[in-house]
Order: sequence, then structure tokens, then C-alpha cells
Amino acid sequence: MTATQASTRPKPIPPIFKVNQGFWEGSKVGELRLDHCRRCDHIWFPPSSSCPNCLSTDIDWKAVSGRGKVWSWIWMHQRYGWAFDVEVPYLLVQVNLDEGPSFVSTLVGVAKEDLRFDMPVQVVWQERNENQSVPVFTPA
Repeated sequence: MTATQASTRPKPIPPIFKVNQGFWEGSKVGELRLDHCRRCDHIWFPPSSSCPNCLSTDIDWKAVSGRGKVWSWIWMHQRYGWAFDVEVPYLLVQVNLDEGPSFVSTLVGVAKEDLRFDMPVQVVWQERNENQSVPVFTPA
């Protein structure tokens, strides 16, 4: 497949299921929404149908700040499939969100020499289509 063919193929969109629907609805309006337990007030990611803390199914979606700190990172030197339209190397980070959960995504807008442990970051949204945007992080 040529680079031109790859760039004209539609990018896959993450499937929307009942368990992650609130997350993707938040992406449409620029809110990072995570599962929230009404029983014990726990917030977690990735989405699930019950609270990992108390096993309650009385859950809803809560908009969180999208702020956090870099815990770990890796520079990826290979593109994994045609859907990943990125220049290599690209940076993957594990962010510990201020509200507690960890989140893995890409980090954009930072020079390699400026990257550091505990770097404050903020979520930003990259539009995938009219119904979905994907969260990435940038230095705060």
C-alpha cells in the first residue's frame, strides 16, 4: 500500500458501546468524563459496568479536570498499522490524573529534552470525526 492510499483510507473509529458511551459523549463537548460510583464516590478508567472499588452498579459519568502529571513514557519508533497517522518517533505517556485514575495517551507539544517525571499536563482533544474526538495531552 502506498502512502497516498493509506492517507485516503478512512480512519477507524473506536466503537461506542453502552459501557463507554458517556466517555464519547463527553468527547463531543471537550469534557473528559470518567465512570463515577454514586455509592462510594470512586472514579476510574477504563469504563466498566460496575465499580472496581465496591462492585456497585449504581454508576454515572463525571466530568473531570483533565489535568494530571506524567508518570511514565515511551518513545514509539514504529507505526502500528495504517490507522496510526503519526510521525515516528511519537510519545506515549501514562498520566496520573488529579482525580486518581491513570490514563495512557500521546503527549504533544513538548520537546524531548523538556520531558520529565511529574510534568503537569492537560488533556486536549483531536477530532476524529463529527461525533468523536480522542484525548491527547499537552504540557500545562
